[in-house]
Amino acid sequence: MSAISRNLRYRLAPALLVALGVALLANGASTYTTAVQPPAPTLELPSYEPPPTLAPTIVLPDGTEIGPGASFPAGRVATRVVIKRLGIDLPIMLQTSDYGEYPLCDVAMYLPMLGQPGQGRATYLYAHAQPGMFLPLLDESKRNGGQRMIGMAVEVYTSDDWRFVYTIAEVRPHSLSLDDAFHTTTERLWLQTSEGPHGTVPKLQVVANFLSAEKTDPKSAHPAAHPRICG
Repeated sequence: MSAISRNLRYRLAPALLVALGVALLANGASTYTTAVQPPAPTLELPSYEPPPTLAPTIVLPDGTEIGPGASFPAGRVATRVVIKRLGIDLPIMLQTSDYGEYPLCDVAMYLPMLGQPGQGRATYLYAHAQPGMFLPLLDESKRNGGQRMIGMAVEVYTSDDWRFVYTIAEVRPHSLSLDDAFHTTTERLWLQTSEGPHGTVPKLQVVANFLSAEKTDPKSAHPAAHPRICG
């Protein structure tokens, strides 16, 4: 990767978060309390199967290469995220052109230019701040800076039937950059959601550290996804 390409990508990282934020806020996002706009009607979508993904190597501006290594399963993608203590249990999808550019409701989504569980880098998931999605993250972040979330377990299941467990270590309100996620060189999980109504650019980021991984049953790792087009 050329120095020009690397520098361009890092300059675009904050813009990407803003672009994701605009999409997340455009419809159905949370207000500063728990009130939300009425949910959009469900629009039937094709059944979803997690698509294969490459196991990319990224190059930091100083030339350091960060990659998954030969042992990483090439087709692995995140399929489900669970935070039991907050009542969060969502299928995970990749936003594709088949569904338009606006993030879907009733699912979480992963950022494909970052990692997947087990790659030894950042896995980045985002979802709307609506009931049944990531609204509990926003609600908790407003109580004593989100300190009650510290230490909570986050489970991420994958398409090859693994369960990764992370523990929440940081609550970052009013975030404006993806730089730290791109520079992560250890196994970490990032969760993003909206902080306010349409036009609110900063996002809530919740960061969790890797704890453990184990094989799990296919039923747990492959929840039925019923995405809803929001708007």
